[in-house]
Amino acid sequence: MNSDGSKELHIGLNDHVALIEIDRPPNNHITLPLVQALAEALEQLDNEPECRAIVLAARGRHFCAGADLVNRAPGASVPRDERTGRSLYTEALRLLRTRKPIIAAVHGAAIGAGLGLAVVADFRVTCSQARFSANFTRLGFHPGFGLTALLPQLIGKQQASLLFYTGRRITGDEAVAMGLADVLVPEAEVRSAAMALATEIAESAPLAVMGVRETMRRGLAEAYEAATEREFSEQAWQRQTEDYSEGIAAMKDRRKPKFTGH
Repeated sequence: MNSDGSKELHIGLNDHVALIEIDRPPNNHITLPLVQALAEALEQLDNEPECRAIVLAARGRHFCAGADLVNRAPGASVPRDERTGRSLYTEALRLLRTRKPIIAAVHGAAIGAGLGLAVVADFRVTCSQARFSANFTRLGFHPGFGLTALLPQLIGKQQASLLFYTGRRITGDEAVAMGLADVLVPEAEVRSAAMALATEIAESAPLAVMGVRETMRRGLAEAYEAATEREFSEQAWQRQTEDYSEGIAAMKDRRKPKFTGH
């Protein structure tokens, strides 16, 4: 892998199961180089016949606390590679186009783009202590990372709308109850349970698994691409508003935002 983000991933393969660990301590914030490196890793594993299933996990306190909005320039748009013009969302689309099953081992926070990363996976293993949130509207802007396409498919339009409109955080128990996550285990067992599920999948015929996965996810990448185009355009102007500045300031100050609709 050539991008700088490759230094923030640890990748291993054993008994047909690959383990990819994100390592951007302490919060594993999303960056363009990280998503590029993750896409490259998944694409390489697609071409590795010994790999039949993949566990996506993270070191540190959280699975992924989303983008580091507090330390970004005010009004900054979705991260973009100035050399290629490719944005975070165009790189994230590559994740949807890979062929091997992915199990996300979610501990700590999966917030904003971190939630988006978690739902790119086929399954999620989590614990009661985990926190899931599509908190974009609490920060003053439109949801992103393809969540407007992926989240309704997982939990239905009504539940997805509830999470989007309120920006509320839910526990791992609540996530499993609404179908956002699939397996609930003690916090210390999240990684091992995800590996066990990946191993179970790897025991099935690999060509058959990839075939049915393609059938079940048919049209998903195209829906994701259309969603991110809409998300990007909405976020671009909303990041210039007073409400966005207030949302980021409130998050930084750990207080409730006072939005005005401007």
